[in-house]
Amino acid sequence: MSGTRNGRHIHSASEPVTLVTGAGGFIGGHLVASLRRDGHRVRAVDRKPIDEWYQEFADIDNRQADLSEPDACRMAVEGVSSLYNLAADMGGMGFIETHKADCMLSVLINTNLLKAARESGVSRFFFSSSACVYAAEKQTTADVVALREEDAYPAMPEDGYGWEKLFSERMCRHFLEDFGMVTRIGRYHNVYGPHGTYDGGREKAPAAICRKVIQAKMSGGNEIEIWGDGRQTRSFMYIDDCIHGTRLLAESEFEHPLNIGSSELVSINQLVDIVEDIAGTKLVRRYNLGAPKGVRGRNSDNTAIKKVFGWEPSISLRDGIEKTYAWIFDCLHKSVSVRSSFIPIGAVNQGAIVNANESIRRLA
Repeated sequence: MSGTRNGRHIHSASEPVTLVTGAGGFIGGHLVASLRRDGHRVRAVDRKPIDEWYQEFADIDNRQADLSEPDACRMAVEGVSSLYNLAADMGGMGFIETHKADCMLSVLINTNLLKAARESGVSRFFFSSSACVYAAEKQTTADVVALREEDAYPAMPEDGYGWEKLFSERMCRHFLEDFGMVTRIGRYHNVYGPHGTYDGGREKAPAAICRKVIQAKMSGGNEIEIWGDGRQTRSFMYIDDCIHGTRLLAESEFEHPLNIGSSELVSINQLVDIVEDIAGTKLVRRYNLGAPKGVRGRNSDNTAIKKVFGWEPSISLRDGIEKTYAWIFDCLHKSVSVRSSFIPIGAVNQGAIVNANESIRRLA
């Protein structure tokens, strides 16, 4: 039997299990939180040690495992009814342009999970794909025509990461066609929000810009580095919209890849404008034209998702960035407070303050 205790759902051993892979990451953590709130019996798996996950819930089945290994996949899917595969070695443009082999190796995760899921009788399999599958020739101008699902072919996706995603989409399609496994494919467009990466090299543009603006304010600086000329364009989807769209698609009868992304197109300069306005500051922009910058323009055509579900991601960039900025602000201030607590009594003089400001600058 199942029931509740202290407002929390208590699961019986006979209830179906929903597996979320990549659960220690940004999107995976939010998906686990959503499923848990709705009373699902969740198993969360990630390669990272559990104490390094962005969100951890003690009342679910948390496991550390390397899902590129077939045996780990078999153990992960045991007793599972539905599966959300968000596990991948990935990051922002600074990561995927310099780690193409690592990104490609994620094909082992999806392949081994599909095989294990079929053997175990998993009823539904969701694969998190990416807008990086789209042909580069359709993304050469800043005023880009929004990308439709059929624009993935003829194929020429982002090298490395995009090819892995497109190949894994085909694997899902053929497991559906050949074996009757219910597979669903969501193509994410630039997801952002709290409880994600904002430094270290894997962060994406919204989190990176928030961090840089916050650090400039904390250090008394007046400059920000922008990758590219700032005129390249993107759409950015807030995490709440991503989770809602993911669950809509995963639980639906729609069998084809589907965009899950905002259609609000902005330039990187406009993104910086928004963050500066939230922060109440104006910085000198230094453009790094040699930095990784990806395609010139990318936007999501939401015709299909509106037709299928009567819905599309609609949280404005301004509203989402306000929440993201506040979370990163708190994280950075807590980090500085922890470091400051180790300064010996009597050592807080002008020199120490100068050194502390310099350490903040180095974070950027």
